[in-house]
Amino acid sequence: MIPAATGAASTAQIIEVRDLAKSFGDKKIFDGVNLTVERGETLCILGGSGTGKSVLLKSLVGLIEVDRGQVLIEGQDLVPLDEEQRAPLRQRVAMVFQGGALFDSLTVGSNVAYGMVRRGKFPVAELADRVAHALELVGLPGNEKMMPADLSGGMRKRVALARAIAAEPDVLLYDEPTTGLDPINTRRINDLMRSVQERLKMTSILVTHDLPSAFMVSDRIAMLAEHHILVVETPDNFRRSKLETVRNFISAMTPQLLETA
Repeated sequence: MIPAATGAASTAQIIEVRDLAKSFGDKKIFDGVNLTVERGETLCILGGSGTGKSVLLKSLVGLIEVDRGQVLIEGQDLVPLDEEQRAPLRQRVAMVFQGGALFDSLTVGSNVAYGMVRRGKFPVAELADRVAHALELVGLPGNEKMMPADLSGGMRKRVALARAIAAEPDVLLYDEPTTGLDPINTRRINDLMRSVQERLKMTSILVTHDLPSAFMVSDRIAMLAEHHILVVETPDNFRRSKLETVRNFISAMTPQLLETA
């Protein structure tokens, strides 16, 4: 049985991170991370290479064990739970991994159906229609019989997104969703992320190095630096930030986006 929640979440917050810390041996990844995610928003976590963005993202679903702190999903702390106790909370969260993480031996249709089958909450008779609908949402209708080996990098990421949304999660996590894509496919994935958030009302959290993508799809941007969340702002306020670390990051990555006013 899952223990009672350790603290009530506000109706606006779906995830709250409190004082989260993680190290690998002597290497400190983050220490004292505090962050709230509002229901229905798209929150982007930015940071340089090696700052722990992907580690933090995976910590939100218990894929990586933390050293200290809490991850509250609607008030329920994920951290102290065992694998069996985490299962109901994990069913509310889906993750789109950087490389797509498709099963090469399964067809596109079977890959998209996988999460629904595993969760067991959808009637078998509905699976085909749900798969078709999810593929249509990501612009790949009628591709159920294709194999992952026959897909381009952009198509693989779109199938991974279809698999995630087909299971109807409350929260969708993206790990570097545009890495390795050309500008056309990057724009397509960005458009899809925004469309999913608007049409399905899902809460989304993504980590990325891609500043144009962050400014395009995010409602708020959190910057992970110096082992903690340095700032959380709307895209416009983030661009106008006077913090030296933020300005240096924007200038180094995409200087034309730096607000000079």
